[in-house]
Amino acid sequence: MISEVSQRLEELKKQLRQHNYRYYVLDDPLISDGEYDKLMRELLEIEGKHPELVTDDSPSQRVGDKPLEEFGTVEHSTPMLSIANAFDEGDLLAFDQRVRKLLGRDNIEYAVEPKVDGLSASILYEKGRFIRGATRGDGMRGEDVTQNLKTIKSLPLLIDSDDCPENLEVRGEVLIFLENFKELNEKRMEKGEQPFANPRNASAGSLRQLDPKITAGRPLDIFIYAGIITPPSPSIKSHYDMILFLKNLGFKVVEHCKICRGIDEVIKYCFLWKDKKNEFPYETDGMVVKVSSYSQQEILGAVSRSPRWAIAYKFPAVEATTVIKDIQVYIGRTGALTPVAHLEPVEIDGSVVSRATLHNEDEIRRKDILIGDRVVVHKAGKIIPEVVKVIKEERTGREKEFIMPSACPRCSSTVEKPSGEAVARCKNANCFARLEGNICHYASRDAMDIEGMGKARVEQLIGEGLIKHDVSDLYELKLEELSLIEGMGVKSATNLLNAIEMSKDRPLKRLIYALGIRHAGEHVASILSENYSSLEDLSKATVEELLNIHEIGPKVAGSIVEFFSQKENLLLIDTLKRAGVKVYEEKHEKPEKSNQIWSGKQFVITGTLPTLSRNEAKTIIEERGGKVGSSVSKKTDFLLLGEEPGSKLDKALSLGVKIMKGEEFEEMVKEIKPEQGTLF
Repeated sequence: MISEVSQRLEELKKQLRQHNYRYYVLDDPLISDGEYDKLMRELLEIEGKHPELVTDDSPSQRVGDKPLEEFGTVEHSTPMLSIANAFDEGDLLAFDQRVRKLLGRDNIEYAVEPKVDGLSASILYEKGRFIRGATRGDGMRGEDVTQNLKTIKSLPLLIDSDDCPENLEVRGEVLIFLENFKELNEKRMEKGEQPFANPRNASAGSLRQLDPKITAGRPLDIFIYAGIITPPSPSIKSHYDMILFLKNLGFKVVEHCKICRGIDEVIKYCFLWKDKKNEFPYETDGMVVKVSSYSQQEILGAVSRSPRWAIAYKFPAVEATTVIKDIQVYIGRTGALTPVAHLEPVEIDGSVVSRATLHNEDEIRRKDILIGDRVVVHKAGKIIPEVVKVIKEERTGREKEFIMPSACPRCSSTVEKPSGEAVARCKNANCFARLEGNICHYASRDAMDIEGMGKARVEQLIGEGLIKHDVSDLYELKLEELSLIEGMGVKSATNLLNAIEMSKDRPLKRLIYALGIRHAGEHVASILSENYSSLEDLSKATVEELLNIHEIGPKVAGSIVEFFSQKENLLLIDTLKRAGVKVYEEKHEKPEKSNQIWSGKQFVITGTLPTLSRNEAKTIIEERGGKVGSSVSKKTDFLLLGEEPGSKLDKALSLGVKIMKGEEFEEMVKEIKPEQGTLF
């Protein structure tokens, strides 16, 4: 009896999966909604009577039972890189020129597809089963939103195909179609709820709901734009091959993906959709251009957090006209004075804009901006409101010139504008505004992640005199003092103190970032923590030593050395250390020193190695003390040469870099014994 029930259950699941695919992916249903509901009711009835037969891939399991308390964190196996932008034909031509130069060939084959304006996500499948899903996050790690991604009906829970690889990761853009977004907002307004500003905000907010039942009630969809197969499939040699493969597996892949042979075809296709962008049934802000060949992508590599093999052509931003009512100056954590235009409120791309950055005094003079001017405003990158130009024809003569203050508006200290820089800065290290900015940055999620220490709370603590000097004051806060502050109480104060205590054990890279060293963002902080085991070691680094680290340039190196040369910064670090903040990194046990044959050596890999993948070769080099870079320079010690090398070989030869053939490298790795020591 159970076997018959089990067999019927499998038939129902298969039918429902097929109908989901026809309805949500192909938009070509085979049965009516009523017939679909009948099948689903039968499935639920069987599973209700036989809960032991319920599986994770069942169509009934798209919505989880219980809300989550918080999202977990997922480390991406391969970083989810951000793509650099192109804004005109010249930018696309320059991109193509760089690609052709690096590859040493002409007539590159590009894949061009719409840049869907949603929220990026990564979904992992094992043996065809949906295992886990995560947001892009910072590119290295994201939030575990498995339960919420399961609610998207165009995303298969089970890939019912013999062609499905054992380990598959797909990446896509979660979105809401414009028609569905309109209906969603109409329903919200009928209930007296605030409508969403735009589809992207609605998508992001829906995917990050702790209760998957709320997410399930939102019309989320997804377009898959990339796939990663482990180990790689030899039959899939390009991005375009992968898109076709994923489509055959049943995924809803990104639409209008086209192969363009050469940059002229790329430009023509991008401009075609620029003029037809309103025909998209979803929001898109441009076209993504990718070198289609995977082998060429590997040769091109990446710089910092952007691939060299892709660029996003951005459609011209949506613009509006309004009036500058006033210009006020704000002070950041580094003391930088930033003029901000206060505008007559105007709606741009779905949200009301009342302020726009003017960047600096030079920018105001260049654009000839006066208080009272009617101006054109757009959202730079569809995010940051920015004044494009002044409509001088509408000036009345009542407009006023803006004068940059010579003293800090917050502390009245001297303002200085260093030679060669566009930004004026308050020189008072104890300026209230700088202190607020430093505390907020230190406590931010990507730094020390002190929950409850938002801008309003920081301002309150400074106003009450509980924070006076620097971030070390956070570790001197007392329960009896905090609980007396308006709006706090014992429970809130205790939670805040617990969050501050937890921050003492953050990784070194987050502490380096939290210190606010100029030009040292998250990525640089991570690189520094890989090369220095403590702040004490880093504080002793010279410019020359830092320049030997891959991806650290003169500006960053100089800024780091300058930071640690200042007595107040060294005193701050010492105070943090005495407060119990971990100022070192707990390193895993390294291989025996005698096996570090390439200690300090810089490698670059080009071409296809005989038996090893690039990642395997990279791991071997790093295990033996070496570093692997993405481009050849004077600092490169060895070029590891495989078949069909790119222009890196020419660059290495011109610089006199030693060439190590793939066969030689693999043979050497086999023969190296731990007691042999260095070979070079």
